[in-house]
Amino acid sequence: MADPEKLFRVDVVTPDGLIYSHRSSIIDMRAIDGQRSIMYGHTPLLTPLAIGDLKVRRSREMSRKVDHIAVNGGYIEFSNNIATIIADSAERARNIDVSRAEAAKERAEKRMKEAREKHDQRSLERAQIALKRAVNRISVYNTKK
Repeated sequence: MADPEKLFRVDVVTPDGLIYSHRSSIIDMRAIDGQRSIMYGHTPLLTPLAIGDLKVRRSREMSRKVDHIAVNGGYIEFSNNIATIIADSAERARNIDVSRAEAAKERAEKRMKEAREKHDQRSLERAQIALKRAVNRISVYNTKK
């Protein structure tokens, strides 16, 4: 008989509430200091997240399906085999409105151009973050294809 699969719970919470809660065998995410992976039994961890794709690999019973979630900053806390992601905003790939994300990308690019012309560093930095978020949402949306 095969060993039972060791799974842990993954919860993603935003200011709008719980947007994701499932059991997982491994998660991959981008922390501010680089790519991280967490499996069952990982040592306790608390680290800030960068804008990126959170990949949640589900169980063998779910055919090891991978859920992709666009995360826009926040933190991950892992302890007692529970991963809690508290994100500024997050969207599952299946819920992303790609036309809205593409419009946000175009707006951010326009604001970046205007900020460069005006030498407005603060506006440029805000536009760059908005662009990263839009590109991340588009990229995560494209993973579901």
